[in-house]
Order: sequence, then structure tokens, then C-alpha cells
Amino acid sequence: MHADLYTEHHGWIESWLRRQIGCAWAAQDLSHDTFVQVLKAPRLEPGELREPRAFLVTVARRVLYNHRRRRDLELAWLEALAAFGDALAPSAEERAAVLEALARLDAVLQALPAHARQVFVLSQVDGLSYPCIGKELGLSAVTVRRAMKQALAALVAAF
Repeated sequence: MHADLYTEHHGWIESWLRRQIGCAWAAQDLSHDTFVQVLKAPRLEPGELREPRAFLVTVARRVLYNHRRRRDLELAWLEALAAFGDALAPSAEERAAVLEALARLDAVLQALPAHARQVFVLSQVDGLSYPCIGKELGLSAVTVRRAMKQALAALVAAF
């Protein structure tokens, strides 16, 4: 039962996370997020786990990675915002909307296959042409176009 897994290992995974990030409050939140992910795992029965702590560390690492990526994204946005000064500063609601959109964009890109994500970033962020992207990634022009189409379709569906 998941309750037993939580009862037996919650304190341990929270301590592990605290050592990783150095903040008790964040570790507490991330440990709960870890168990939420465990509950979402398809057909997982805690009795089937031979090494529950190893499993929990794997899940916690993913949760921690996503937390750090989201934090870095928010910091980059806030730095860009600070560069514009007060005259162009958006309201709190606008900032929240932009951060939410950036988080959704990040989630969509992370869900893509690696080559589709790379093609999208090289095209839209770095401004490379499809032939240059193909050369850099060792992909044919057709594969680059397909990957870009896949990325754009995922973004259109998400937004």
C-alpha cells in the first residue's frame, strides 16, 4: 500500500532532498511532490519494490531536476524583466501569466523527443536555418522539417 511506503520512507526522502538543496521548506515540498509522482505511477504496487529507497531517489531526482529547471526559467525571466526597468514593468498578473506560459512551453519542449526539441531551439532561439540544423545535428533536411513540424504541432496543441 502507498500509505506504508509514505510512512516508512517520507522522512528519509525529505532528509535526502534537504541535503541536496539545503532548504528544509523546499525539501518538504519536493518530498510531497515525489510521493505525488509515485501515486501517478501506472500499476505500481509498493510491495513489488525490492529497493524502495532507490526508486524514491530516482523519482526525487526527476522532481528536483524539474524544480531547478523551473527556478532557472523564472530567474531568467526576472533578469530580463529587470533589464527593462520600471517603465516597462508588467503587472503582477502579467508576470504570473508569462511565467505560467514559460512553464507550459518548457513542459511541452521537455515532452518532445530530444531531436525535435533540439531542432526547435536551434531554429527559434539560435536562428539557424534548416540546412544548418541538419548539418549540426547530422539529420537530413526531411528529418529536420518533420521534427520542426512535430514541435510546432505540440506547441499549438498546448496553447
